[in-house]
Amino acid sequence: MSDTHPEALLREVAALPSLPGVYRYFDAQDQLLYVGKAISLKKRVSSYFQKNHGGTRTGHMVSKIVRMETTVVRSEAEALLLENNLIKTQNPKYNILFRDDKSYPYLKMTGVPAAASVKHDTPLAAQFSRVSYYRGGVEKKHRYFGPYPSAWAVKEAILLMQKVFRLRTCEDPVFSNRSRPCLLYQIKRCSAPCVGHVSADDYANDVANAEKFLRGDAQGVMKQLEVRMMAHADKLEFEQAAELRNQVAALSNVLHQQSMDNVEDRDVDILAVKVQGGKACVNLAMVRGGRHLGDRPYFPVHVEDAAGLPEDDEADRDANTVPPQSEVEVQVLEAFLSQHYIDVPMPPTLIVSEAVSKHLLKVLSEQVGFKVTAVHQPRGQRRAWLDMAQTNAALQLARLLAEEGSQQARTRALAEALDLTLENLESLRVECFDISHTAGEATQASCVVFHHHKMQNAEYRRFNIEGITPGDDYAAMRQVLTRRYSKVAEALNEAKHAGHTPAGTGRLPDLVLVDGGKGQVSMAREVFEQLGLDLSLIVGVEKGEGRKVGLEELVFADGRDKVYLGSDSAALMLIAQIRDEAHRFAITGMRAQRAKVRVGGGKLEEIPGVGPKRRARLLQRFGGVRGVAHASVEDLSSVDSISKELAEEIYRALH
Repeated sequence: MSDTHPEALLREVAALPSLPGVYRYFDAQDQLLYVGKAISLKKRVSSYFQKNHGGTRTGHMVSKIVRMETTVVRSEAEALLLENNLIKTQNPKYNILFRDDKSYPYLKMTGVPAAASVKHDTPLAAQFSRVSYYRGGVEKKHRYFGPYPSAWAVKEAILLMQKVFRLRTCEDPVFSNRSRPCLLYQIKRCSAPCVGHVSADDYANDVANAEKFLRGDAQGVMKQLEVRMMAHADKLEFEQAAELRNQVAALSNVLHQQSMDNVEDRDVDILAVKVQGGKACVNLAMVRGGRHLGDRPYFPVHVEDAAGLPEDDEADRDANTVPPQSEVEVQVLEAFLSQHYIDVPMPPTLIVSEAVSKHLLKVLSEQVGFKVTAVHQPRGQRRAWLDMAQTNAALQLARLLAEEGSQQARTRALAEALDLTLENLESLRVECFDISHTAGEATQASCVVFHHHKMQNAEYRRFNIEGITPGDDYAAMRQVLTRRYSKVAEALNEAKHAGHTPAGTGRLPDLVLVDGGKGQVSMAREVFEQLGLDLSLIVGVEKGEGRKVGLEELVFADGRDKVYLGSDSAALMLIAQIRDEAHRFAITGMRAQRAKVRVGGGKLEEIPGVGPKRRARLLQRFGGVRGVAHASVEDLSSVDSISKELAEEIYRALH
C-alpha cells in the first residue's frame, strides 16, 4: 500500500468487509472528494491504494485522501441509491453532478374515476372530473399523467383535453357556484357540466376517452367515438351524432399534427449527450402515451475533474486490473441515469446516444422493480427521435458556451475597469445590496452574490429591517451592512492576532456594490470604518441624468473620482445585471413580507383545522383573505362548519 497515507487509514482499508456498500474520501481540509459504490468494499477501496495510478486524475485524487467513511448496505441497488443521494446532497469534487433545478409537472385529473361507481354523498364537483396543471407529490385519490418535461407541454395537453373532450378546468368552488355557462362553453372548450348541459354518463365517457388517449390508446378512442356516432345516427339522434363527429374530427386533426403513428412505443425516454470545451449537456426528450412531449437540457458540473476516473462497476468485476477509462460522454450519461431516476419515474425503454453499461441497467432494473432496456443504435421513428435529441443537445451546449464566454468577458472588463488585482477571474466575488419598501412598510434589504462568472442564487440573503424610522433607506443600509460583515470583520481581526485564518471564516467579497449614490456610499463607508474594513471595496451605482439605463456612474468610498464607463461598456453591463438582480430579489421579498403583515402574520391554509373546503367557504363569505382578517369571531363562527373554537383560533392567527 501507499506510504503517503496515514497508517490509520491504511489499517481501516485492510479491515473493510467484502460486502456491498458506499465509500467516501476526504482531504486534509475535510472536504469531500469522491463518493463511490462497490459490490465488495474491500476489493474496490483496496484497488485505489494498492496500485500506482501515476499522474492520472485518479492518482491526483488518491494523493489527497487522508480519511474515509464507509456504509454497508444489503444490495448493490441500495448502494446505487445511497451513492447518488450523497452525490446530490454533498457535492463531491470528483463526481459528475446533475443539480435538481425543479420538479417535473404533471397533468392532474381529479374527481371520481370514470370506471368507479358514484356514491350518493359524493359532492357534485367530484362527480365531474377536472383537468389541471400540477407540480408536487402525487396523491392516490387523484390520477396523474406524465411527467412532462415543461409547463408548456402540460398546458398544451390541457388545451387538447378542452378541444377534443371538452373537460372542465375550473376549480371546485367556482364549479359549485355557477348559475350559467362560462366563456369556455361558448367557444366549445367545455361541455358545461356545472349547469347540467351534459349528463353525468356522457361526461364520464369523455373522461374515460381522455384517460385512454393520455395513456396512448388514441386509435381505440377514435374507433369507440365512431361506433357511438353511428349508433346515434341510426336512432336519428342527429345532434348527438354531430357532437361526436366534431370530436372525431378534432381528435383526427391532433393525431395528424402529432404524427402518432408509432403505437408500439408508449413510454420512452430519449437521452443524447454532448461534451465540448470542458462542459457537457444531456438532452432528455420524453414520449408518454405514444406522444412526443418535448425535451429539457441538463448541464452537469465537475465534468473536467471527474473525467477519466474509473467506473465503479467496471472496477468491481476485476479489482486486480486498472479499469479502462470510459469515454467522457459515457461517464456523463451513466451519471445522469444513476442520479436522475432517483426521484423521477423511469420508463421501461431508454433510447441513448452512447452505449451504457449492462451492469448499470441491471442495477437500475432492480431499483425500479422492472426490466429497463437501453437501445443504442435505433431505427425508424426511434432514430428520428434520437437525431432530434442530439441536435438539441449540441445547440443547447453551444448556447451555454457562448453565454459563459460572454460572461467571462464581462468579468474581465469589470476587473480591468476597477483595477482589481486577481490571480484568477473565477475567484472574483461581488456582493450587491438593495433596500426595498412601500412607504416605509415591510422594509427589506437584499444581498445577491456574483461568483464564478454567474449569480449564485443559493447564497442570496434577505434581511428584515427593524427599529428604524420608516422610509429611512440610509439607516436600513447601515443595519444590513453591519449585520452582514460584523462577524467577518471579527474573524479577520482574530486571524491577524493568531497569525492564521481559522477554518470556516467567511471571506470578504472583492467588491461591495450598493444601489445608490453619495448618500448610500457615505453610510457604507461609516460602517466599514467602524469595522476596520477596506474602504476600496465599496462602490455605489448612481443613476445618471433622467435615471436612464446606461448613464449610471460609479461612486467610490475611498475618495476616488466618479467614473462613467459608457453605455456600451461590458463592465457596466455586468454591474447593471448584478444591481437589477438585487433589486428584483429585494422587491419580491418585500412584497411577500408586506402581504404577510397585512393579514396579521398568518395565512389561512397554515391554520390547523382550516382545510381547502373551509378555506373556500371563508373566502366566499368574506370576499378574500383581507375580508376574513377584518371579520370578528362571531362573523367567522357564522360560516358553515366553523365552530366557535376554530373561529377564535382563526382570529388569533390573523391578529
